[in-house]
Amino acid sequence: MNTEILTVPCLQDNYAFIIHNHILNETFLIDAPEAYPIIDILEKKNWGLEKIILTHHHSDHVMGVNDLIKKYDPSIIGADADKHRLPILGERINANTILTLGNLKFEIIDVPGHTIGHLAFYCEEIRALFSGDSLMAFGCGRLFEGTPAMMWNSLNKLKKLPPDTKVYSGHEYDNLNAKNLAINKSLKEQIELNERKSLEIKNTLQNLDLANIKISDFEIRVASLIARRTELISEIEQKDNRIKEEVSRLEASRLALASARNEIDEKKELARLAAAKREALELYIEDLTKNLNALSD
Repeated sequence: MNTEILTVPCLQDNYAFIIHNHILNETFLIDAPEAYPIIDILEKKNWGLEKIILTHHHSDHVMGVNDLIKKYDPSIIGADADKHRLPILGERINANTILTLGNLKFEIIDVPGHTIGHLAFYCEEIRALFSGDSLMAFGCGRLFEGTPAMMWNSLNKLKKLPPDTKVYSGHEYDNLNAKNLAINKSLKEQIELNERKSLEIKNTLQNLDLANIKISDFEIRVASLIARRTELISEIEQKDNRIKEEVSRLEASRLALASARNEIDEKKELARLAAAKREALELYIEDLTKNLNALSD
């Protein structure tokens, strides 16, 4: 094969993926959870590293970037829409365009849900999908920023890919998800036999049953209600923030008014003291005048 894909276990349950083109002798990396295990494989293979492609901004997918830059100086590629949260990008990419890695072309797919700005990468030639934390075996990434409706739309995009597409996801959640779901018993048993570091099963859309997912009216209603609940919570939080801002403004006005009143009271007191001094001075002058008149007589 002209293209070799290596799965690199990182951190506790993350995966990075090395894509090496043997003809061009070029190497690319999907996500960089940590540097050491990636460098270890690259050195054993005597490969360099031309580019790092990031699926999203979470730290467990980008923490290894700086160390890899120091050693290999690769170009960093990520979503233009998420550039403010990603490491400094050498190439900014957008959904619905093509990313070329060596002689392979990857369709860039916008898959919000786990995060906003999350991207997945599909190559038709090698039938491979790098899904990050969007699609996983028997599940999907936790909804940190998006809504259920967003995630469902994202999964529907991936559902349209060919059933034999190999799925390279960002985490090893197969065993956990398989144990929690009583589906596809044969695959569940097969997964449980595999040690994490010698994973040989290739998840495919067919194995994941994604191509055959059907959503019921009840599930649509539940997803809609959850999405509406999220919207209502957001609206309530926005109104609460506006109320807090108005209370703060009124409090500031009250303090300003109280300060003005204190200033007026101080000025009134100063005026009263000045009037009393003037009156005392007038009485003094009057008495002095009488005494002078008496002396002149």
